[in-house]
Amino acid sequence: MKKYIVIVAGGKGLRMGNDIPKQFLELNGIPILMHTIKQFFTYDNSISIILVLPSIQIELWKSLCYKFSFDINHQIISGGDERFYSVKNGLSAINDDNSIVAIHDGVRPLVSIETIDRCFSSSIILGNAIPAIPIVDSLRLIDANCNEVLDRNKVRLIQTPQTFRTRLIKEAYNQNWHSGYTDDATVFESLGNKINLVEGNIENIKVTSPFDLKVAELFLLK
Repeated sequence: MKKYIVIVAGGKGLRMGNDIPKQFLELNGIPILMHTIKQFFTYDNSISIILVLPSIQIELWKSLCYKFSFDINHQIISGGDERFYSVKNGLSAINDDNSIVAIHDGVRPLVSIETIDRCFSSSIILGNAIPAIPIVDSLRLIDANCNEVLDRNKVRLIQTPQTFRTRLIKEAYNQNWHSGYTDDATVFESLGNKINLVEGNIENIKVTSPFDLKVAELFLLK
């Protein structure tokens, strides 16, 4: 079954305190986004890579590809004002509905090959696969008047790539945008579809702050 990856990279770098969008910041000598693309190409060099960027960042990305001699083949699609619309634009570039598509955050460069494989393999069998990891800290639920402990054994941190049979996730993205759609799984689930969790990897952090960038650098030294 044909595999696709839609990589969504729409960051502005505000939390980084930097004028350069976070996906273009260097991590061990090359932009974060190049690390991300390389992971999926390493997993399967026949995978079709669709990169969704804000239209104003496309020329910058092309110049970075030239600067760093980055030659992994990929298709570039313009994003929308919300992540929902960026994903929808990326999915619209796939004409083969009898396929599997993963949707991944461009600033998660440390997703493991094992996690990617679990997501694709499970999606072929179950229709979707969402990577998740256990919580190790204590949790409390708060409201205006009180707070109470949550059972961390019943909670998971959700990651990407969130992976689906293409026809099913495209149907989900035919809906109108809703503020409650926090990720692709919530869009998919809103049609009554069951979500299947698979094991993620702890290194698969979302790089959104200078601290995250330092952590990612340390992980790459392993």
